Amino acid sequence: MAKVKKSTPVVFDYKDVKTLMRYINAYGQIEPIGKTGLSEKQQQNLAVAIKRARHLGLLPFVANN
Repeated sequence: MAKVKKSTPVVFDYKDVKTLMRYINAYGQIEPIGKTGLSEKQQQNLAVAIKRARHLGLLPFVANN
């Protein structure tokens, strides 16, 4: 089991765009679980928070390049 970093929040909030941006790559995709080092439950919560933020227009769906 991968160690979770101390700076990793237990619950992801869709309004905290700065934290969510850490888990999105340059192409606008959600980083995989192997790269983030999160547990499966945390990764699911992260994906839901990112999708909610995208739906509300807080995060882009794709990169601006």
